[in-house]
Amino acid sequence: MQGRSDDQRELLDVESVAGHLLKSGSVFAFLATHRTRLFPPELFADLFPTRRGRPSVPPEVVATVLVLQALHGLSDREAVEALTFDLRWKAACGLAIIDTAFDSSTLTYWRRRLAASDRPDRIFETVAAVVSQTGAVAGKTRRALDSTILDDAVARQDTVTQLIAAIRRVAREVPAGAEVVAAVTTSGQDYARPGKPQIAWDDPAARDELVSALVGDALAVLAELETRHPHGRGLDAKQVEAVALLALVAGQDVEPAEGSDGTDGRWRIATKVAPDRVISTVDPDTRHAHKSRERRQDGYRAHVVVEPDTGLITNTALTKAAGPDNSDATVGIALLADDSTLDTLDCAAVVGPVEVLADSAYGTGDALAALDAAGHQAVIKPWPLRPAIPGGFTLDDFTHHATTDTVTCPNGVTRPVTGSGAVIFGVHCRGCPLRERCTTATDGRTLHLGPHHALQRAHRARAGLPEHLESYRRHRPMVERSIAWLTRGNRRVPHRGVVKNNAWLHTRVAAINLRRLLTLGLHLDHDRWALGTI
Repeated sequence: MQGRSDDQRELLDVESVAGHLLKSGSVFAFLATHRTRLFPPELFADLFPTRRGRPSVPPEVVATVLVLQALHGLSDREAVEALTFDLRWKAACGLAIIDTAFDSSTLTYWRRRLAASDRPDRIFETVAAVVSQTGAVAGKTRRALDSTILDDAVARQDTVTQLIAAIRRVAREVPAGAEVVAAVTTSGQDYARPGKPQIAWDDPAARDELVSALVGDALAVLAELETRHPHGRGLDAKQVEAVALLALVAGQDVEPAEGSDGTDGRWRIATKVAPDRVISTVDPDTRHAHKSRERRQDGYRAHVVVEPDTGLITNTALTKAAGPDNSDATVGIALLADDSTLDTLDCAAVVGPVEVLADSAYGTGDALAALDAAGHQAVIKPWPLRPAIPGGFTLDDFTHHATTDTVTCPNGVTRPVTGSGAVIFGVHCRGCPLRERCTTATDGRTLHLGPHHALQRAHRARAGLPEHLESYRRHRPMVERSIAWLTRGNRRVPHRGVVKNNAWLHTRVAAINLRRLLTLGLHLDHDRWALGTI
């Protein structure tokens, strides 16, 4: 049953007694005055469809706590303590000085209900509606795409730890799993106990022997479970996930030992890293991340669409940090297409196309094609072209003839483009006076043209124009500031898994946007949200 606040104030109501001490224009002061308008009870009515049972905490109080928690980067326990002892939090939530806070499990309960609802990001949507009503981004035809890596909330696990943990999970969650593990494993490892076995870890042979034994146990468990539950029959989603994780862990980090094909049970840790490697069985969604060659992290990738004049984040998403479906370009373009602030903006007819600013990670052929199809203008740093020979010719030194689908090299030789996009000069490179600036290949120069090579070439040419550089340099810095607001004190995600952390990110962005709106002068004007001068 949904709870409701008492319309009559308590004698020691913090807002009445000490509300004047709240800093004007702060999030605390704003929520103290407008929390019910921002988060009316009907906004959360679907979470409590029945009127039976004990009333919950009033929804505007919980929503206010969730916003403040995300804004200040607090755990559930810390948020409840702040609500108990910090008068600013009590004023924002409409509590009296002597009021006690609810139990921290209430926040977990509310997040679970929100996640299971049809509108899990309604707090973000509510603040987005405020942004829309103020007109803060109305008519603004620039959007910037960016992403940042957020650290995960668990520790990275090595191969041995993951194998043991995955087998223990199967024993714990799958019906008769403990019985299967005890019956088919032969390594002598006690899977009732966590942690690594005691071996001579400095001895490579001892390590390989342990890995072989653990992989053998994992394969034996998987084989027996497949016999008992073919294709996962009779298992629920959580149990299937446990079995699938064991199969993944047993294969991602190991390879047959030298001189073995794997059928003799001899394995070793692979010398290469799987491209989408699971690095923890505690949080299977976290991944190795490479924001740059020098900067490596483990965690998730937070993607944002930013309006660069105001710094407001108009759309966001959190994904795994690795994998082609989670790349900057793939997710960024999808977020831009789903940006509600552009839905009613007839940019091309009124003020021109939307300028999309981004770094070179967003300069893929597919991304440029998607922006072109949407009528947007890409103000994106192009991917640098690397010549085969330092200081030599690059792809742009070869002329492509679209009408005949041929390419002419700097020496004037013209060759057709094959069906696979290759341009083979081959024997024409023999004796070429420009060869030393073109290629070191004994068979001559071969070009590979992607499906959007013409669009990418035109983009590279446009990126060198003064107006492109001026727009990028002028508007891009604000995006870095928005990223800094997002990550300040919140570089580590608080939960496990993409779904929970994506919900947290949306609430975090909503809180940051609300604070930014207040800086821009958010106020009520004739019962409508409005801003001061932007």
